[in-house]
Amino acid sequence: MTNEILADIKMYPVIAAIRDVDKVDAALSRNIKCVFLLTGSILNIKYVVHCIKKAHKRAFVHLDLLEGISKDGEGTKYIVEEVRPDGIITTRSNLALSARSMGMFTIQRVFILDSLAVDTAVKTISHVEPDAVEVLPGVLTKSLKRIVQKVRTPVVAGGLIETPEEVKQALASGAVAISTTRKSLWDMNT
Repeated sequence: MTNEILADIKMYPVIAAIRDVDKVDAALSRNIKCVFLLTGSILNIKYVVHCIKKAHKRAFVHLDLLEGISKDGEGTKYIVEEVRPDGIITTRSNLALSARSMGMFTIQRVFILDSLAVDTAVKTISHVEPDAVEVLPGVLTKSLKRIVQKVRTPVVAGGLIETPEEVKQALASGAVAISTTRKSLWDMNT
């Protein structure tokens, strides 16, 4: 399953990042394969994931941003067993490790603020061994290249990517995909 998900990410390298559940339909009508849910609650996440999967797209739930879900192993277990997304996204190593132990495709999200953050990210990725890593902001191509060169994990660039040129630069820097809330970029997969 991991190889199939990675193949879809590489084939459709522009990923819709959704911050408002009401915007999911806009993503489902586009030529994208993956949706990063950066929103949701215990009351709606199962339905939203179901809608995404029904549209033959892959749903990734950002555990840290879900409301009403405990940020621990039990909350992760609930998402994996009851919501059944294609993967999870998290900045928290403990949640990534928990999800991986349950067989879930895991994306470790890291924020790059300075050169120390690059070194910390490399150590975290090496320890957690996620299926992919999302580096933010995705427009830091120099830092993106350093991380891509130092880890064997597929890298997704996210955050502050607002133009077609920035998409191309992130991909040229070694990212296998980019995630963006910019609807105007979602059609770049065509």
